[in-house]
Parts: sequence; C-alpha cells; structure tokens
Amino acid sequence: MSINHVAITGNLTRDPELRSTAGCTAVMSFGIAVNDYRKNQQTGEWEDYPNFIDCTMFGARAQSVSRFLSKGSKVAIEGKLRWSQWERDGQKRSKIEVIVDEIEFMSRQQGQLGSEPVYAAAAPAQAAQPMQQQFGGMPAPQQAAPSIYNEDLPF
Repeated sequence: MSINHVAITGNLTRDPELRSTAGCTAVMSFGIAVNDYRKNQQTGEWEDYPNFIDCTMFGARAQSVSRFLSKGSKVAIEGKLRWSQWERDGQKRSKIEVIVDEIEFMSRQQGQLGSEPVYAAAAPAQAAQPMQQQFGGMPAPQQAAPSIYNEDLPF
C-alpha cells in the first residue's frame, strides 16, 4: 500500500496564474515558500532556509480561490505529489509539484479601522468597502474574529 499525501503551510512566492485547458477546466498555478530552521555549521547561528514548492489546483474552485490570493498570502494546503518529466532544447527536465485538493487561507488583511483584522476569505465584497460606509458613517462595532467554515465559502 502507498500513501501520497502532503500538508504544507507557507507563503505564496508569486501571484497565482490562472489559465484553462482545451476542455475549459480552470488551472491555477502558484508557488509556496516553506522555511526550514537549521543551524549554520560555520557560524553556529540558527537560520531560515527556504524551500520553494510549485503547486497546481484544478476546477471551478481554483478559479474562485485565485481571486483571494496574492504574493505573500499565507495558506495551508493539502494534496498529493506529482512528478513530471519533459524535454526542452534536447535536455531532460523534471519537477515534483503538489496537486492541491484543499486550501485554507491563513492571512489576515488589516481593516480600515485600527488593527481589527478582516479575514481574506470572509465576505470579500464587504471587506472591499470602507468600514464607515458599511455602517452608515458610524464607527464599526468591535467584533470577535469571524468563524469561517468550508460550508460558508462560495466555492
């Protein structure tokens, strides 16, 4: 029996790239940076060593998710590894990438008032409006951070 399951948290290294296959299936490609924390043998100091991982997500959900992600966004992903090989200019190349099955937003965006966070996955249309405009010119009431479940997301 074999198991091919990957769970990674990290930051996007670039804005996601959205394209379509010939059969009109959405394909989102992005990269994630994950840091290892290792001791430098020469200086004795602990340092971050980044690992850069290519990720691909398919389908309508990939198209929906792409609107909420940008370079630097922190995400948690689950999926499986896929190895591919091709030839370019007579030279064989290969790579391992993660085919994403699940994605969770972990980044917070600062709201218009103070330091109250507006979560990227929560109510994107409302988050784009200034907070005073949402509440008729009055300051927004203080609220606890919203609880977001997969059932609440529009994709």
